Amino acid sequence: MELPPDAEEFEDARDYFDAEEEVQPSSAREEEYPVLTKEISLLSFLQDLGLEQHYHDKLSLRTVLQIDKRTVTDDPVQSLSALPWIFLKKLMMFNATARNFVSEKADEGGEEDNQADTHKQIFLLNPTDVVTALFLCADSFLQQEMVSKMSVCQFSVPLLLPNCECNQITFMLWAMRDIMKIYTPHTSTHPNEFVEERIVLSDFPLVSFVRLGDCSISKSQTLNKLLSNPQQYQDIFVHKDMECGDIRRKISNGLVEISWYLPCGNKHIDIFPRPVAIANLRGDINEFIPQYSFLCEMSTAVFVFFDKLDKLDLVANKPDKVQLFLVGDSEIKDLKAKAQQLNIESDNFIFRGKMNEDRFARTLRSKMSAVIRNSQNNNKSLEKMTEVAHELGILVDEDITECRNAKVLADAITSEIHAIPHFKETQLLLQGTFWKELAKLEKEECRLQKAGDQSIEMYKCDLSAKKMELRKQQCSLKPSKTMTLFIQALSRPCLERAYFLKWMRMNLDNLTTKNVSALKGQYKKCQESSGSREYISTLGKEISCSSLGIEHFLRELGQLYESVVSLSENAESEKQISHLPKLCAELLLEGFPLELLDGDASNIPMRWISAVLKELNDLLQPNNRIMAVTVLGVQSTGKSTLLNTMFGVQFAVSSGRCTRGAFMLLLKVTEEFREEVSCDYLVIIDTEGLKSPELAQLDNSHEHDNELATLVVGLSDVTIINIAMENSTDMKDILQIVVHAFLRMKEVGKKPKCFFVHQNVSDASAHTKNVRGRTLVLDQLNEMTKLAAQMENSDQITKFTDVMEYDANASNVYIPGLWHGNPPMASVSTGYTAKVSEFKKRVVDSLGTCRASQNTMLEFLEWIKSLWSSVKFEKFIFSFRNSLVANAYRKISVEFNKWAWSFRKDMHTWTLKAEANISNFGKFSEITRTHDLSKLVSQLKRDADSELSKGEKTVLNNITRYFKQTKGHVDLVERYKEDFVNSGKSLRRELENTVNNKLEAASGICQAMSKLQDFKKRQRVTMEKKVLELLEECRKSKFQLTDEDLDRDFDKMWKETVKELSFQPLPKLNIMDCVFKQLRINLQHKGSSVTEELAKANLEDYGKSSFNVEIGKLQNHQVSELQSLSDNIITKSEQFIEEKVATKTDYDDTYIREVLQITDEGLNSCKKPKHCDKIEVPLKKHICGFAGRKFQTMHDSFIHESDLRKRLDQSRDVYCRDFKDLFHERDQCQKKAEEFVDHCLVPAVEAYLSKTMGLEIVEMVKGKNTHFHTRTLFQEFVLKGLLDEFNFSEYLQYLRSYTSFIKNRILSGSVCLTVEKELAELEGQLLTKITKDITRSISKQQLDRQKSSNIKEFVFAVCKDLEESLVIPADSVEELMSLNNANVHQFAEWLTKSVEEMKMQLQHKGQKQDSAEKIKNLQFNPVDELLQQLMGCGEQCPFCGAPCEATGTGHTEHFATIHRPQGLIGNLSFTANKLMTDICTSSVLSEKLFTSEETKHKPHPFSKYREFYPNWRILPDTIEASQYWKYVFAQFNKEFAQFYEVHPADIPPAWKEITKEQAESSLKKCF
Repeated sequence: MELPPDAEEFEDARDYFDAEEEVQPSSAREEEYPVLTKEISLLSFLQDLGLEQHYHDKLSLRTVLQIDKRTVTDDPVQSLSALPWIFLKKLMMFNATARNFVSEKADEGGEEDNQADTHKQIFLLNPTDVVTALFLCADSFLQQEMVSKMSVCQFSVPLLLPNCECNQITFMLWAMRDIMKIYTPHTSTHPNEFVEERIVLSDFPLVSFVRLGDCSISKSQTLNKLLSNPQQYQDIFVHKDMECGDIRRKISNGLVEISWYLPCGNKHIDIFPRPVAIANLRGDINEFIPQYSFLCEMSTAVFVFFDKLDKLDLVANKPDKVQLFLVGDSEIKDLKAKAQQLNIESDNFIFRGKMNEDRFARTLRSKMSAVIRNSQNNNKSLEKMTEVAHELGILVDEDITECRNAKVLADAITSEIHAIPHFKETQLLLQGTFWKELAKLEKEECRLQKAGDQSIEMYKCDLSAKKMELRKQQCSLKPSKTMTLFIQALSRPCLERAYFLKWMRMNLDNLTTKNVSALKGQYKKCQESSGSREYISTLGKEISCSSLGIEHFLRELGQLYESVVSLSENAESEKQISHLPKLCAELLLEGFPLELLDGDASNIPMRWISAVLKELNDLLQPNNRIMAVTVLGVQSTGKSTLLNTMFGVQFAVSSGRCTRGAFMLLLKVTEEFREEVSCDYLVIIDTEGLKSPELAQLDNSHEHDNELATLVVGLSDVTIINIAMENSTDMKDILQIVVHAFLRMKEVGKKPKCFFVHQNVSDASAHTKNVRGRTLVLDQLNEMTKLAAQMENSDQITKFTDVMEYDANASNVYIPGLWHGNPPMASVSTGYTAKVSEFKKRVVDSLGTCRASQNTMLEFLEWIKSLWSSVKFEKFIFSFRNSLVANAYRKISVEFNKWAWSFRKDMHTWTLKAEANISNFGKFSEITRTHDLSKLVSQLKRDADSELSKGEKTVLNNITRYFKQTKGHVDLVERYKEDFVNSGKSLRRELENTVNNKLEAASGICQAMSKLQDFKKRQRVTMEKKVLELLEECRKSKFQLTDEDLDRDFDKMWKETVKELSFQPLPKLNIMDCVFKQLRINLQHKGSSVTEELAKANLEDYGKSSFNVEIGKLQNHQVSELQSLSDNIITKSEQFIEEKVATKTDYDDTYIREVLQITDEGLNSCKKPKHCDKIEVPLKKHICGFAGRKFQTMHDSFIHESDLRKRLDQSRDVYCRDFKDLFHERDQCQKKAEEFVDHCLVPAVEAYLSKTMGLEIVEMVKGKNTHFHTRTLFQEFVLKGLLDEFNFSEYLQYLRSYTSFIKNRILSGSVCLTVEKELAELEGQLLTKITKDITRSISKQQLDRQKSSNIKEFVFAVCKDLEESLVIPADSVEELMSLNNANVHQFAEWLTKSVEEMKMQLQHKGQKQDSAEKIKNLQFNPVDELLQQLMGCGEQCPFCGAPCEATGTGHTEHFATIHRPQGLIGNLSFTANKLMTDICTSSVLSEKLFTSEETKHKPHPFSKYREFYPNWRILPDTIEASQYWKYVFAQFNKEFAQFYEVHPADIPPAWKEITKEQAESSLKKCF
């Protein structure tokens, strides 16, 4: 037979099975198999199952719960080694089919029968063997978890576990410790009163079922029938008719299983009125005497199944107290003799005979019922059976040293607990009143609801002092005896600690159950007897306080840690508790949950959580990527059960231990599966139920639910919304809460996946039939979204799909009810587990698409901090602050600024070339002026548009690409994408205007200079003609002429020619008069009073010093705002004026009109036009005075340079020398080369350096200084510099004249210091580049013109070749090249040498110049460029004047990282003439009022500031964030008061204690 490909590796397994007897047909009975005479090797069996390594190195629960490929696949069984893992996977999800081991291939058969037969051989194993193998290979905690889940599935569990390798038997007491059962016995005294207890502590009668020899009756199947009612059949014990139940057992013979029948209280359903335990021994009692003996000692009755009674000694030697029943298939002949021999009644013989299965089961039930009725005083709990086990040589799993020691430690703590509320008050001191009061103070510190008329900052200081006092009181309390023992126990070795925590949890659950049950009984009686309301209320509170779990002890640890670390003077105490966070982190790794949110105090111990998660991060490094899954829902709708089923975890679900707050668990992702889910660990977060009845009576219950939902939704990557379909009101309420949370996450860029789980939907076609239901849910979501958006002031959001991606089909999951049948004998519905399994795959698959949201553990911690901080501020959307968001924004800002600068640089470089082309237009063409200049300019504009479009497209594509990536938390700044796109488009418009203006300006200059050039050219032609005529005459002379003769003749010719030429000098204007005229026109709309004021003014007196705003009756902060506005306008005007002066052209009235337009635009941007009106005239007079002087100097220079007679006189000596050289036929190569370099190339190269060096300086400065990358980083740099200098006058200038301060800071500090050393090197590099270009052009033209002797053509060709880089004065070239006899080749060689000499001279000249002066005189000013990039939109906070730090100019919202006390800019208290200490970041959260021009001076709440300032987002501040400005204000309070001529502010005491180091530290934290 040909083996299937995947079967070859299992040859050993086939040989093993082939060695056994053939598989019996399914009709054969389990008990027909004889006991194996051949010894089976356990290790060989484990090897076939792939478990051999775990026989000694035990399998742990943590390993089993790992997220791996099996989590999302349901592949058929492909190997024996897959069977244990499939069983465990299904068991952890409470799947009732977990013991079905036949593979799909084995079931299918089909076309390849041989292959199917082979699979049957390979994969058929008895389920009890696999279960036994797993128990032998599992550690104690996995065994306990397996038993608990098997019990929930109504599977029998091991009582006595055999090990056929060493012939040992283990009593599985520890494994059964965690089973809790709730049942309702039939009693006359307390009918319908349920009992909840731990199964090992229950005194149930034990009835055992065994087999003697072979038996034709299936004992296990009979037991299942016996324990099931007709409506609720359970396969409790594996039997022959189950899948693989008829396969021969290999290692599980001798296994004793146990199960329990528990009544529900309904007499029509219950089989037995009282609970009973049923034990079932696998195998023949003759072979397993210790097991049989143990059962006889412990059982109330033993039912022995037999076919032949030929070996009676073992049966006859039973203890007297146990009733013996013999069960056979048919009656035996000597019944009485046998009964007498066995000392039992004949009635104790039961024969099936011709009875059908139902009747046979009823017969056995009646016997059992009689046994149960008569056994009330003889029952023993499982815990009490250990003594008998020891006597029989049976091991007890609790006997290991670590378990015993841990029990002693746990009992030492829990034995002292009697009344739980009293215990909490006396032993868990720190988390009571102290912690709850601290929680209230923390929220009030954020919300400021009770500040009243107090100063906000003074009130916050008072709250801080109260918090510190509470911490001191906490710290003064020594740890209680209980907590000391608890800490000691946690410090024990890992295994002992794990046992201790298990013992503690079980002991505490027992205590809680006992206390809560008793109190609920009293509560019920009081309600039934109409007891006093006060007493009923007291009982209700006691019930709420009677929950006690390990989380309370860990909470106390957290408070102990917080109280110590919050007091800096407790260094020694801090050292003593420094190990606690690591202990808790280790617990998390071991699978223990961590309480994130304290449900009792509704607060997060942030220092404790931070310390734990930081330690956890260290333990996880480098594999610390996480994803989070969260569940939200109404209380008692199965949220925790859903998580437990999905992931196999153990969140509390019992009635006395419902989840309070929020807990997180950590599940490891296997290495090979990490890339699929984009994380190393999965964080599971369970939450308390929303709409809790306990909280419903409180006024803030809805607020509590919103806080919880916002927190966990913000932390999660996948949020599961659990909805119970039977309550539509609750569904509507939870949707409203959840929509608020999702809306808030949308605003901050967090995009969790969302699934709506509808529970208790039993119809198999629910998904298809619930189309209308899903539509209803979407309608409700849309309605809730609209309402929530209105409440959160997000009017642009109108439907749920505006908030997040939602697919009505994919996002809704329908799950049937949990139980199959009636508890406590119900099993978990296979429909429930199947749907949950399918849903789990969908959740895990969705994690793989959340790559952008993956966090490290430290980033997860940052989310906890920022989310909870914002939750405490109540107004979430306008208060969210997160360093991850800030970092993500900073990263995109840095990148955008790089793209924007690259775009600017490219366009500036292109513009320089375009300007050079215009300036050189027609200069060096062979036929000049053949092309229209306007056509060239038009073409250049078209080219510019193309370049601009290309640059804009590059920027926008970069933005799109950036937001598509999955790294850097890009999703958190998705909301800013449109702002960056708009800024990119705005940059294009800005550059377009700049380029077009420069092209027009260059064209205008070219046209203006053309007439002058024409005059010069006519003079030059005339003079050249006269010189050549004179030269001809002299050469014809018969006399030998000396130089004196030549000079005399030349002088005569020159004077005659000058007389013939006409010189019309340009008129010299009084530019100040021109400027004044334009100013008067500009201000004529202001009326006659302004005209009269101007008539008295002399512009010469203005603009000589700095401009200061001096207006009475304005508050200081208003003056400061106007000063800042004025500085901005002056800076822009000065920059424009300098650009015009640098062109060296003549003045035009359009220049001053443009300056006045810049001023008007700046004033129009002011949001307080009344104030701007008051500064308009003095500001314009200041600017025009400065402009008039600058333009006068420019005009005078132009007149001087344009004087044709003077220019001609300057060239007289050149003409004379050339004339004499030509006459004597001297070589002019060297002289002409030097003259060409000095008069033509040097000015052109210097102009080139002036235009290009500024660009390179900006590039260098940005590359060397990260603080120039974004405005936020620059703010940090400036504030740090101010703190280092700590000079009051510098702070005052920063606050009052921000723009001029920043410009001076850039010029005098940053740029000069950065480039001083590199400036000469940079200049050398640019010189080297341009001289190489010149030399290359000379060589090129030299080769092209070897046969030509025309030096003028050669020089023109060189100039033409360089016209994109250099603007060489054509008239100078014409003058120098017109009269010469130079040889082209020799001239070129001398020219090359002269160019190198020029390079050296210019370098030497540059090194002597002052750096600041050189930078200031550059045509492209790097300071102005940097200032433009760093100033941004120029907006300032309307309350404190902090500058906006948003990137680009297209943003729709302004923000500042740090706001400051309003008194720093002169704002005064409403009630006194003293500076204010209030900071707007606190004021906007309070009920305080403000007035402004926008409010028409009517009081308006700070909390609604966006009604008047909608474009400003003022985020709330933490205590540390504003320490910088608090420190500055506290130190310079008197100085500020003196300057503003008011009383000093009342500085809160805490501000005076802030140190310079703390102020600097706050800067680092904020930025």
